Amino acid sequence: MAEESDVERTEPASSRRLEQAREEGQVLRSREIGAFLALMVAASTFWMLGGWMMQRTSDIVRRGLSFDREVLHDPQSMLTRLADISFDALVSFGPFVVALIVAALSSPFFLGSWNFSTKSLMPDITRLNPLKGLTRVISWSGLLELVKSLAKASLIGSVAGSVLWSERGEILMLLGQSVDAGLAHAGRLINYSFLIIVLSMAIIVALDVPFQIWQFYDKLKMSKEEVKRENKEMEGSPEVKGRIRSLQREAARRRMMSAVPEADVIVTNPTHFAVALAYKNGMGAPKVIAKGMGEIAHKIRSIGAEHGVPLLEAPPLARALYRHTEIDQEIPASLYSAVAEVLAYVYQLSQWRRQGGNYPRPPRDIPVPSNMAPGGIDGY
Repeated sequence: MAEESDVERTEPASSRRLEQAREEGQVLRSREIGAFLALMVAASTFWMLGGWMMQRTSDIVRRGLSFDREVLHDPQSMLTRLADISFDALVSFGPFVVALIVAALSSPFFLGSWNFSTKSLMPDITRLNPLKGLTRVISWSGLLELVKSLAKASLIGSVAGSVLWSERGEILMLLGQSVDAGLAHAGRLINYSFLIIVLSMAIIVALDVPFQIWQFYDKLKMSKEEVKRENKEMEGSPEVKGRIRSLQREAARRRMMSAVPEADVIVTNPTHFAVALAYKNGMGAPKVIAKGMGEIAHKIRSIGAEHGVPLLEAPPLARALYRHTEIDQEIPASLYSAVAEVLAYVYQLSQWRRQGGNYPRPPRDIPVPSNMAPGGIDGY
């Protein structure tokens, strides 16, 4: 039998397969989005807060390099001064660091793949196998990553070279400026160049994201055998499902038979069909509490006879009730008139049992609408 990895995977991943992959930490991700977003946030932060950060940094350096001679002989003062300078540095670069953290945490949301899985943190000894590691490196995936890295380096290098060449005049002007003016001018050039270079990475992201989406779903594709096995696991084998349905039918049949003694009358075909009807106070219309054909019909008649439930032979009505009604449902309005004759006979029979007298004559040829009894059922 061929190995699982050698089986041709042609079927798209099922929802269960995607959920299992997510639980294992396999989610759709693009490192290029994370890198682009982090660098873009860094460039934007420097563009907006660069001047303020440079001024704060300059003040911190000046304070750090200027001190009284007496402080050198007081270690406690030196520690206090170091703590103050460190706090100022943290305040100065805090917005930048926070922006980078937010960018790193929010990048997975762009692909809807933010996920935390403890399974991916569990040690996997198979990953220490150097042969498997070499196989991962020397593969089509590794080759594509190499080509992508070379293309990315070429694009960024070309854009950086173009930016530097276009700003060569501004760079040369720095030589003739004072230190403060030169630093400010250099900061603006660095910010501008950095922002342009980072924006060029949007081309890489636009190409990488569709590729990562295709690669992710391609890796999770399933073979036909895997799809069948998963369906069996989720829905059960046909044998098990058939057994469950059989047990459900048997349980429903037992419940139905237990309600037969409560029936007011059983309408028969006379032997092929049997429908038990009940009409109690509070019901809007007579209700079917049991019905069946063949052996089930015979069982209904037997239970009814044991409990003294009247039986009435009315073949057209029995077939109509069997075909057009369900268990525990009221009869259709078009059969009200026919069933009313049956219930009138049941009432007369009950009166005869209590008071005696002439035995009531059962109704014959009960009229049934033609659309409710279109021929026989299963040949009956």
